[in-house]
Amino acid sequence: MNYKIILHTLGLALIIESAGMLLPVICAICYGDMQDLLIYSLCALLCLAVGATLTIIKPKNKTMYSREGFVIAALTWIVISLFGAIPFWISGYIPSYIDALFETVSGFTTTGASILPDVGALSNAHLLWRSFTHWIGGMGVLVFIMAVIPHDNGSTMYVLRAESPGPSVGKLVPKLKSSAKILYLIYVGLTLIQVIFMLFGKASLFEALTLTFGTAGTGGFALTNASIADYSPYIQKVITVFMILFGIDFSLYYLILTRKISSFFKSEEVRVYILIILISALVISLNTNYLYPNFNTSLRHGFFQVASIITTTGYTTTDFDIWPALSKTILVILMFVGACAGSTGGGIKVSRILILFKSIRREIKLAAHPKATHKITMNAKSVDEGTVRSVCVYFGVFMALFALSVLIISFDNFDPTTNFTAVAATVNNVGPGLSLVGPTRNYAEFSNLSKIVLSLDMLIGRLEIFPILMLFSPRTWRK
Repeated sequence: MNYKIILHTLGLALIIESAGMLLPVICAICYGDMQDLLIYSLCALLCLAVGATLTIIKPKNKTMYSREGFVIAALTWIVISLFGAIPFWISGYIPSYIDALFETVSGFTTTGASILPDVGALSNAHLLWRSFTHWIGGMGVLVFIMAVIPHDNGSTMYVLRAESPGPSVGKLVPKLKSSAKILYLIYVGLTLIQVIFMLFGKASLFEALTLTFGTAGTGGFALTNASIADYSPYIQKVITVFMILFGIDFSLYYLILTRKISSFFKSEEVRVYILIILISALVISLNTNYLYPNFNTSLRHGFFQVASIITTTGYTTTDFDIWPALSKTILVILMFVGACAGSTGGGIKVSRILILFKSIRREIKLAAHPKATHKITMNAKSVDEGTVRSVCVYFGVFMALFALSVLIISFDNFDPTTNFTAVAATVNNVGPGLSLVGPTRNYAEFSNLSKIVLSLDMLIGRLEIFPILMLFSPRTWRK
């Protein structure tokens, strides 16, 4: 185990977090909030001091293997969450550090689950930091490190694989650093475009930035407990479109930029993703039509909530907990499906779902014709058996951890719907669930033990299980 390169990378992550805290510092200056100015300045200095101390450790051997990559990814996300929670805690807005940590983990993992009974009570600097954690976590802090800081190109592929969502990760261009830069440029570009559209809808600059950060990171932290319900239909439609866009594999946008538009539409995952959204939204709109003044309103809420849940953003325009059972069941299923691999969305991912169903179909065919050869394909290309095996293992471990989490939080003695959807909403990085964790409620009533379990679920969901699990394996730490 290369401990020095792990500590050095953690230091770089804290330095980047320190730079990120300058945004709420600027916000506090603009609004004349001296208390927040002091808090975020001190926290930024603390991150900088600890980060700079760790970066003094210069690894002679800069080579990383899979083990180091997974450990770096897991520890980085834990460390930035531990430090990122400090401003909420010392300000007194969130008196319990466990609660502050839950809120911060929810932010960085782009989950959007909250323990705050009154979000609007937070100061503007806290609201901005809370939403900005979504934006940082959406593309990934380690991807940013690779984009701006020189590393061994071959070794850092393990870090990219550990942090990036989806069953497989590849390079857009020969150099990994260039690939990371391209991803972030696309991410920044789409973010700026949404901010402009939001401003056209008469949103203030503060609203445009915070809500766009939540959309881009597919996180869902809003400025009030009403989420997006109080905004105009125009704003709701803009957010709907951009939630869907941020749920698409970013490497496909690179194909558009390089004028390979036909390759974008050949993506089997994107076609299924769009089809799921269309069918789900139409069924829900028809099923909930009686709750709204007209079908256009039902259609707007249907498309918004489907886009929000499948991309695991978690914004809401209506209380979907009062919807009929069919509509609520569709939303719960979409929590597990998730967005596309390589996007900022969470969930299992459409590509994994496709591979799983194709694997089942292959097994049925093999049962009927044992000697026949059946290959699994995606986008007219064969999927290697290693990928198929990893997808099947992922599903098995996912279900085991899901069941264990539901069992542990059931000690709080809440109803099964609350327990099931709380775990589903956190491990899939969605945010709101049903019943006591529905769109008009929060996670404040859970015990500290349950909040820790659900925080781990959020990290497990964002890093896709194995980086976090490797931390608990003794074999990981052996030389």
